[in-house]
Formats: sequence, C-alpha cells, structure tokens
Amino acid sequence: MDWFQEIDGYCERLSPAYWAEPINAVTNAAFLIATFVMWRRVRGQGMPLAMVLVVILAAIGVGSYLFHTHAQVWAAMADVLPILLYILVYIFAINRDVWHMRPLAAGIVTALFLPYAAATVPLFQLVPGLGGSAAYAPVPLLILIYAFLLRHRVPDTARGLAIGAMILIASITFRALDEPICGQIPFGTHFMWHILNAIMLGWMIEVYRRHLTRAAQA
Repeated sequence: MDWFQEIDGYCERLSPAYWAEPINAVTNAAFLIATFVMWRRVRGQGMPLAMVLVVILAAIGVGSYLFHTHAQVWAAMADVLPILLYILVYIFAINRDVWHMRPLAAGIVTALFLPYAAATVPLFQLVPGLGGSAAYAPVPLLILIYAFLLRHRVPDTARGLAIGAMILIASITFRALDEPICGQIPFGTHFMWHILNAIMLGWMIEVYRRHLTRAAQA
C-alpha cells in the first residue's frame, strides 16, 4: 500500500494543495466545539466511557482535518479509524449500561457490528446515488433498531437514539450529494457532513449521559 498516494474524492478539491479543501477542512472545527461542550457536560460525573467517547470525538475532528488537508492514504486512515472506534465504544456502552449486559457479553455483541456491516454495506451499495456513503449507512439503521427494541424499556433513551439516527441520515444524504451536485454547488456539500456529524456525535454522548443520570437517580 502506498501510504502517500493522493486521494481526490470530494467536489471542493481541485488540486493536491494543502488548502485545496478550505471549507471541508475548517468545518472540522465543529467536532472540536462538540468535544468542548460534551467535555464540560461529562467531566466529574463518574462516566468513564462517556469521557472516552469525548476524547474519540476530538480525534475524529483532528483525523478528518488531516484528511481534508493532506488527502493521502495515511490521512484517510486517520479519518476513518476514530469513527469506527467511536461506533464500537458506543455500542459497547449501550450494551453494558442500557441493556445491562455483562462486559464480556457486551463486548461479544459489540464485535458483531463488523459482520453486520460487512453484510449490509453491499446492500446499501445497490441504492442509487448513495455511492461511497453506503459504508456509513448501516450505522443509522442499527441505531434505529436499538431505538425500536428499547422503546418500552427506556423510552426517553430510545427517543434520543432515534433523533441521533435521523441527524445521521441527513448527514449521510449531504455526503452522498457532494459529487452529484458539484456542478451546481462548486464547493460541494461535504462540509455539512462534518457539521451534522459533530452535532450527532455530541448528541449521542448526551443521550448516553442522560441515561446514566436517570439510572443513578432512580
């Protein structure tokens, strides 16, 4: 693998220059803003996994910034790996603290996300216009499945998860539209993926935080 191979995958990028994607690069600040907001809400509350998610949220912003400035294979890995880590940690947190699974069971169920994604991504790739965004489409579906299954057990948490899934669906839509409408919007729509994702990821931490708070008060 050539770790320094150039990647040109977004409407805004017209050259390999560092600032070829200024809007896509700068809007990663949304992740850092979300990180700061959630760090203030989570700190000192005895919620270690929530704090881990906050740290990963910051890493997502940094990784995405690196990708939209350097646009090379190594930077793409710095972009996607924190996202995958966030997904896995969040699933584990919900399995353990909402479903009340033992840690080992929560870990095993969390690991099932990988074959689930491998099985569903090819199906989403059949959806016209979704393109490379099909890789992310299994995530809102899984969140909605969790929300549906939890609707009677913890309705407030289930509602929060469903809201998060709707924000992510909107985010994926903007990501998928980036290339198709490039002629009409020269700077593309990928920057909305960053803004909405930052809101969504911060919101998902808040949903988890609220659940733990309610459980402690019960």
